[in-house]
Amino acid sequence: MLVLLPPSETKSDGGKQAPLDLDALSMPKLTPTRERLVAALVELAADVDASTKALGIGPSQLAELQRNATLRTSATRPALERYTGVLYDALAAKSFTRVQRSKAYARLAIGSALFGAVRADDPIPAYRLSGGSKLPGFGTLSSVWRDDLAAALLDEADGQLVVDLRSGTYQQLGRVPGAVTATVLTETPDGTRTVVSHFNKHHKGLLARALVLTRADPVDVRGVARIAAKAGLRVEVVSASELVVLT
Repeated sequence: MLVLLPPSETKSDGGKQAPLDLDALSMPKLTPTRERLVAALVELAADVDASTKALGIGPSQLAELQRNATLRTSATRPALERYTGVLYDALAAKSFTRVQRSKAYARLAIGSALFGAVRADDPIPAYRLSGGSKLPGFGTLSSVWRDDLAAALLDEADGQLVVDLRSGTYQQLGRVPGAVTATVLTETPDGTRTVVSHFNKHHKGLLARALVLTRADPVDVRGVARIAAKAGLRVEVVSASELVVLT
């Protein structure tokens, strides 16, 4: 099973591993595109006005430009430790035992506007680039990644079930045919169901944690639903490839 997580805008600083080595990352077919985007971000970081426009950041976020300027020289850490926020808090990777962390590395990949996707143990630096950003000289990032990323993810899955928990923006970078997706809906007392961002991220984190820790190896959406239910999540199977998680 390959579980695809969304990245996060927030990322931890620092790291104890060597600077970025694109050739050392998983899914090497993505290396040429990664190289182009890294080079573009480093160059863009020297132009504050162009950077803030392209990246959609404000005056209080200018430190993000330093992250991009030092992409090739700053320390790295495993992607699982780099991304932070609500989903990653719920995943609670810091609580994993050594065996559980090994399972996380084997089962988890994380979408990325800069890298396309990385495995959970791939060493990456902190950076700023969102799926909806548009860099000078490039089209949309979905046009940059779409064909190569979809093929790379299929190769990485190697026939295993793919559970795609990425947000819509990151799914558009490279959709995986046949992947199981999960929609998180908050149900009100009158039965109305809506998407609430915080609960969406939190419950996807809980689902990802359940999929990492389970001994099962599901082959379809019903198998994923059983794992989720056993972990205490309230779920409904709505199609052969879609699961609804209710909060």
